[in-house]
Amino acid sequence: MTLAADPSAYGVQIDAEPGRATIRLNGEPLPANQVTGYVLEHDVAAALPTLVLHTRQPDHVLWRGLARVAIAAPEQDDGQIVAAFLANIDPARLEAAALERDDLDGSRHELTRAMLAQLVDWAQGRT
Repeated sequence: MTLAADPSAYGVQIDAEPGRATIRLNGEPLPANQVTGYVLEHDVAAALPTLVLHTRQPDHVLWRGLARVAIAAPEQDDGQIVAAFLANIDPARLEAAALERDDLDGSRHELTRAMLAQLVDWAQGRT
């Protein structure tokens, strides 16, 4: 499966009705027999919504386009999802973002608390 190098700018269009949905990434429809479901989340404070596609895994799938897209494998558990998210965090960016937070209170473990809060914000699409 191939994703764009910058997964933050896909054009997404969803035409849905009960029992079916046509999903297009940059104008190209995804094969209906490959997508088993989707979740679209948008926190109005975030720049882009997040689209999670649940897919069948045929021998060959090629994804093209620009969007913030996460593809959930059916056998992936919550721990694997969290681990994949954390593996993509830039430590320097996390530390800088945590130190710039308005909710630092000078208490013991404030940096750790701020980093965890920042990770929650990023996981929910807030900047």
